[in-house]
Amino acid sequence: MKYYIISGEASGDMHGANLVSELNKMQPEADIRGWGGDKMAAEGVEITKHYKELAFMGFAEVLLNLKTILGNFKTCKKEIVEYKPDAVILIDYPGFNLRMAEYIHSLDIPVFYYISPTVWAWKKNRVEKIKKFVDKLFVILPFEKPFYKECGYEVEFVGNPLLDEINKFKKEHISSDLNKKHNLSNKPIIALLPGSRTQEIKTKLPLMLSVVEHYPNYQFVIGGAPSQDENLYQEIINGMESVSLVFGETYPLLMNSHAGLITSGTATLETALFKVPQVVCYRANPISYRIAKMLVKIKFISLVNLIMDKEVVKELIQHDLSKNQLKEELGRIIEGNKRDQILVDYDALIEKLGGVGASKNTAQHIVNFMSTK
Repeated sequence: MKYYIISGEASGDMHGANLVSELNKMQPEADIRGWGGDKMAAEGVEITKHYKELAFMGFAEVLLNLKTILGNFKTCKKEIVEYKPDAVILIDYPGFNLRMAEYIHSLDIPVFYYISPTVWAWKKNRVEKIKKFVDKLFVILPFEKPFYKECGYEVEFVGNPLLDEINKFKKEHISSDLNKKHNLSNKPIIALLPGSRTQEIKTKLPLMLSVVEHYPNYQFVIGGAPSQDENLYQEIINGMESVSLVFGETYPLLMNSHAGLITSGTATLETALFKVPQVVCYRANPISYRIAKMLVKIKFISLVNLIMDKEVVKELIQHDLSKNQLKEELGRIIEGNKRDQILVDYDALIEKLGGVGASKNTAQHIVNFMSTK
């Protein structure tokens, strides 16, 4: 069996590697080639283009690199035609992968899509393209299955791969002493995850740090993004006491934290899965925010609240993200009834996510589908 797999981001490389690991157990003879990264390569995938060559963020950057992007489509199509795979597996990365799905479908090759584009939030018109060109869609958020059913498309909810990843991490790091490794104090840790992009760090981190003086019995540890220079953070920290910085150690940080101030995104779900009470922080350029408000039709911005369909964790958005609000909400989750309720809701969230096994479930569905071809 020959599979071609396309992943265009670091997260896709991680999920792709776990999926390939399970496929290899079920089909040891499988030959797998495609686009991804080091983790997929370690599982035996022949990587023909690394995801680091594909990272173009934002409208302006896409325009500036349009020739390269169009060249990538041409290269990918050529590789698939020459390789003649029995099936193609697309992982997230919708701007590229949905266009590729249409082309692959035209070749009469089965198309599997793992991790749905966020069509439930915006660009709902993409659903029709998915229905038309994707043979099987495997979703990782429980509300996505009923959403697609309403659109007349049956999908498979396979569970969330973050459960697998975090479960694996916990087994490998039964005792992860972050304090000792980074010479931190013995005070309880408040994790600060201000995002990975320069502008969001410059916007959110100073606000997060503004509450430090009000919590002298705690230490604040910033999870630095590996893609960023340390100087960016140190200029903002400006020698503040009880503030530390660690890079590339988000999971060890969360594993050792008492509470967190977290930028919206996947990090909110990861924080919940480590059972760390959190305040979700979001602030964008005012014009971008107004446009997003018109385009995005969802009740919440954090995955935790979206999955639970209620406010489990407080979301401080735009002007609500202020020193006073942060101070008040952090105080509520450090101890007391609000903290206790969040932890109860986290247990319900984990149950809703369906337990570990997303990669195995997805691989089994693929193998079952291909056995009928």
